[in-house]
Amino acid sequence: MRSSKSDLGRLAITMQKHPYLRDAFILGLAVSVFGMAFGVLAVTNGLSLAQTMVMSLLVFTGASQFAAVGIIAAGGTATAAVASALLLAGRNTFYGIAVARYMPSNRLAKLLAAQLTIDESTALALAQKTPTARRFAFLASGCLVYLFWNIGTFVGAIGGESIGDPASLGLDAAFPAGFISLIWPALKTKGGLVATLAGAGIALIAIPLTQPGVPVLLAALGAVAGVVVSRPAIRAAS
Repeated sequence: MRSSKSDLGRLAITMQKHPYLRDAFILGLAVSVFGMAFGVLAVTNGLSLAQTMVMSLLVFTGASQFAAVGIIAAGGTATAAVASALLLAGRNTFYGIAVARYMPSNRLAKLLAAQLTIDESTALALAQKTPTARRFAFLASGCLVYLFWNIGTFVGAIGGESIGDPASLGLDAAFPAGFISLIWPALKTKGGLVATLAGAGIALIAIPLTQPGVPVLLAALGAVAGVVVSRPAIRAAS
């Protein structure tokens, strides 16, 4: 008992010295809820427990996973599901560029860092003041979110069959809610707002005319309008 209390005390002191550890733990807990929602949606839309877990373990990009499962559930093709998932995952490339300088040069470490490059780990890393803190914040948040996301996926997938219809619990709104949280910061800029509105307009027009999954791909063209609007500001800044 005394040993466990001292361990908890040391952990509390460590978190006080490195607040990003506390933030990473909280992020992980929050993400586990989305993981459970994904697990439920995946198994109730035809994926097995093994398929669901492999997707979470290897893909580990929530928005892409929700998009792929949603498109398959709506009757879309596997090609459309994969293409939409890759499109949404493309933003992680830019995250990787932003944090690459803070990562170790070892190739194995780089592979690990690539798997952990997500919204949460990038945001928490860039919020730190020193390169060392950024590296450890990135790794701590990436590892904890990865752990909690997969635990949540497993719990959700196991309970999916007993839950029945995800819509009855509002779990079908998990992906739209998560996606809105991703684009919300972009709405504060003129270019981001224009791109969002243009993409939404394109998707609305395409929905009755194309197969499920295709409107998501076409909506990416809205980014062109955002770039056009933002170009004068970019030139002025340079």
